[in-house]
Amino acid sequence: MISNEVLARRLSEGSLAFTSFVVEQALCSDALRGVVMGQVEKLIVAQVLADAHPGLPTQVINDKLDMIRALVSSASRALERKQLSHPVLHRLLLTLLANMALGQDREAQLARQRFAADHGGQGAPTVIVISPTKACNLRCAGCYASAGSGGERLAWDIFDRIISEAKALWGLRFFTISGGEPLAYRSGGRDLLDMVRKHSDCFFQMYTNGTLIDEPMAARLAEAGNLIPAISVEGFERRTDERRGQGVFQRILDAMANLRRAGVPFGISLTGTCNNAEEILSDEFIDFFFGEQQAVFGWLFQYMPIGHSYTLDLLPTPEQRLWMWRRTWQIIRERDIMLADFWNCGTVSEGCIAAGRDAGYLYVDWNGKVMPCVFVPYSPANILEIYRSGGTLNDVYDLPYFRAIRDWQCDYGLGKACPEEHGNWLLPCSLRDHYGMGRGLIDRYGPEPEDQAAAEALQDGQYYEGMMAYDEALYSLFNPLWRQEYLSGSSH
Repeated sequence: MISNEVLARRLSEGSLAFTSFVVEQALCSDALRGVVMGQVEKLIVAQVLADAHPGLPTQVINDKLDMIRALVSSASRALERKQLSHPVLHRLLLTLLANMALGQDREAQLARQRFAADHGGQGAPTVIVISPTKACNLRCAGCYASAGSGGERLAWDIFDRIISEAKALWGLRFFTISGGEPLAYRSGGRDLLDMVRKHSDCFFQMYTNGTLIDEPMAARLAEAGNLIPAISVEGFERRTDERRGQGVFQRILDAMANLRRAGVPFGISLTGTCNNAEEILSDEFIDFFFGEQQAVFGWLFQYMPIGHSYTLDLLPTPEQRLWMWRRTWQIIRERDIMLADFWNCGTVSEGCIAAGRDAGYLYVDWNGKVMPCVFVPYSPANILEIYRSGGTLNDVYDLPYFRAIRDWQCDYGLGKACPEEHGNWLLPCSLRDHYGMGRGLIDRYGPEPEDQAAAEALQDGQYYEGMMAYDEALYSLFNPLWRQEYLSGSSH
């Protein structure tokens, strides 16, 4: 029963807060939840169809719609299981309603309009990925970030300014936090939870190893309501402990139990290699994590040969990648599980989302280096230097290296007027799937390698030859598939 005090407070907070409150009550009702979620799905589908330009292949639209249905179904299951505490549900609804449904975040709308006016009609990025610290309590083999015990981190005021500027200049309300281990971040006696609480009008996702999520931390996450973890696993216990350390798998399960008790929804983050691809997409694995452990969503990153001890030997073979494409979409469509492979589901994002493209993102690391993508470790500028010279995030966006990547994205597919002119969005990555092109831009614009491993990769002749050969093998499998599944008789 809703108390008069709560009702009065929601009314006093304004129409958006009250609307959010009403929807929240409906979602908590077994009788009304299905109706509300059905309307949410219709709303998102209508927006996708309205935004789709005529050049999109029909099957690309179908992929997007299937992913939406899986997302809504995954959210519905979380609500049915009572996985969301009231602060989490309230904050999530308030942010989503303001930005996606009701258009009532006037400041965000104006920021996006100003950006488009200043950039020839181009849309602003929708996400920034920030790794505020390189520190990590684990030492995982082949870590893309080469994380460890080092003290490299963003100062609080810089971390805060990046978020504040992204809100003011680009209208962002969603941020992804990576690392290092995000929960190891400390600056001036404050941590990540202090930052997300300061920016309570935004929603955050973090990629975490999960081992620092004890009961007090889960309680803090529930209280904040605007930070959802994606916990990294490599497979079942043997594979996870083999890479992440003895006993880590059990600590991950303990963290998930803490989150369930606190009412904090969570997902899983998977790195697919030639060794674990079949395991992480098996029915047993999916049942365990999405059923028994109640993960709400999953992100699948195919191994990128960067970072500490980079090697081509762990790449999924082209044949495995083709199998992963079929299997991932089978899980999405038949199991209604939100499981996105950033390569094999490239049609959903309309290809590469790096370099700050419209509906894309930029990446800032612990030293302030700004890069096109977490997996493209080459930086044309440092945000600390940009700020010292009186610049802003807009100056970062306008850098020639980032513009060149966006131009390639446009030529490859985003700017095409008809499906037959499209590049293959099943091969979306500007570096791994198109190493010749991506390497050419690095050589031309000279962005600084993020670390020693990134520098060594540029000098490694076998690495170059191996990446080029890998891409050629990918093309031989995926270009016929693209023509058959996406271009044959396709017109939207």
